[in-house]
Amino acid sequence: MQDLTPRAWRDFLLGLADRADAIARRWFRCDDLDVATKADRSPVTAADLEIERELRAMACAAHPALSLVGEEYGSSAGGHIKLILDPIDGTANFARGIPIFASLLAIEVQDELVAGVVSAPALGTRWHAARGCGAFRNDRPIRVSRVASIQESQVFHGGMAGAERTGELPGLMTLLRASKRQRGFGDFYQHMLVAEGAGEVSIDTGLAPWDIAALVVVVEEAGGRATTLEGTQDIHGRSLLCTNGLLHESARTMLLGAAQ
Repeated sequence: MQDLTPRAWRDFLLGLADRADAIARRWFRCDDLDVATKADRSPVTAADLEIERELRAMACAAHPALSLVGEEYGSSAGGHIKLILDPIDGTANFARGIPIFASLLAIEVQDELVAGVVSAPALGTRWHAARGCGAFRNDRPIRVSRVASIQESQVFHGGMAGAERTGELPGLMTLLRASKRQRGFGDFYQHMLVAEGAGEVSIDTGLAPWDIAALVVVVEEAGGRATTLEGTQDIHGRSLLCTNGLLHESARTMLLGAAQ
């Protein structure tokens, strides 16, 4: 398969996102939306399944050798270029009529993430980035903030109950108490707020590669940092800490402080 530039892959993902948005809009707040529970107790809707089926078909038609990794239909073998997709991130929100949900799409070339799109149709917002080309909110460039202290920072989290139950974030309350303001948006949205400079730190755990890949490209191209709690760049690491870069190690140290 011919390798495309990061910008060309980004444009390909934007085309997929157009189709995903159309399906999501049709199902959102629909009275007869079918919602099931998967083995891991997470919800899945008819919209999740339809979006992933449609996007897989479109991707295979355009690039037959493309490898595919999706939340609902697993992995398919292919070449050294991989499409990683989450048809709806924030399915629980979607199922309850809450507009904070998005399709997450990323391209990985030989283990390097080169393009990412986060499309939130109910918010009328799409974040996208290609390596070396910057990050954008719709058509406007975005950058992380320059806040340089935890005491002046705004911190986003995915919910405290889960973190307390699993013990993965022993220093979460320490970080939240030290920060200026805290909000629990969760899912993709908190990380995009960091990318566009509306906050400085976002943290989530219990994630899969399709929850992470697209977000990493946008945050990094906006000038921020995106790693696991251990500080590694690994979409298989099940956690994601995004910051404006200036506060990354301070936040990470606080989050893990009780375990050190």
